[in-house]
Amino acid sequence: MTDFRKLALSTGVTLNVALAGDPGNPPVILLHGFPESHRTWREIAPRLQDNFFLVMPDQRGFAGSDRPQEVEAYATDTLIDDIFALADALGLERFALVGHDWGGAISWAAALRTDPRLTRLAIVNAPHPVIFQKSLIEDREQRAASQYISAFRSKMFEKAVEGMGYEALFEKSFSRHVDLALIPEAEKQQYIIDWSQPGAMTAMLNWYRASKLMVPPPGVTLPLPQWLLGAFSKVQIPTLVIWGMKDKALLPTQLDGLDALVEDLTGVRLPNVGHFAPWEAGDEVSRALEPFLEA
Repeated sequence: MTDFRKLALSTGVTLNVALAGDPGNPPVILLHGFPESHRTWREIAPRLQDNFFLVMPDQRGFAGSDRPQEVEAYATDTLIDDIFALADALGLERFALVGHDWGGAISWAAALRTDPRLTRLAIVNAPHPVIFQKSLIEDREQRAASQYISAFRSKMFEKAVEGMGYEALFEKSFSRHVDLALIPEAEKQQYIIDWSQPGAMTAMLNWYRASKLMVPPPGVTLPLPQWLLGAFSKVQIPTLVIWGMKDKALLPTQLDGLDALVEDLTGVRLPNVGHFAPWEAGDEVSRALEPFLEA
């Protein structure tokens, strides 16, 4: 059974948080990505809640949580602070972290903080920051696949959404990645309700606008940014990376070189699965997560 709480965090936002499982079980915080909510885990939670205490927030800017309108409210360090503030609010001394898409991007960065409270990391179709930035500069196919990021950063994107309507946005968001028949009508309507809340679209897009990621236009040659040229710390905690190999936004090149950046890496490739693996392939993702989290 899922419980919901509104938790005021020390970072200044109140998050809507879905909780499932016995609080006495090992805690796992699960972070969704764009353009979703805690409902990303709708196929995962029923499969894991008997053995774990699942904490599934709507991250800041999304669904039922606070939606600051300032771009700077979505700086990477602030988003990481939310994770540990959420753990504090629930009294979690140690926890595992599972992240998909943007939730995975922030999970990578949280692991690089080496906070002892974070014990294990599981990533679902979310690239390591070093590999992603390098691929955006050096890999023509990944750069082409990521041009949507520049569109999302445009100040005119909200107007474009108003013009097309949320039904069209739903189709554009998912039809390229997954058979729309896999999304029940009730889920579709919940997406539209979440997106159409006042300030919701700006808040969600601000995740992209606050990011320091460089996305060059096609055909432009740029040097690697300075932060990529120095030594980069390895992720020290045990890490599981689950990847839907048919992801059209984040290509399999994101797996190349991961073993040099992670001390203890386990990889699971899902050959017939796309970007939205947590609900497109709930059984497969859960089967990979459960033994890793139990360890």
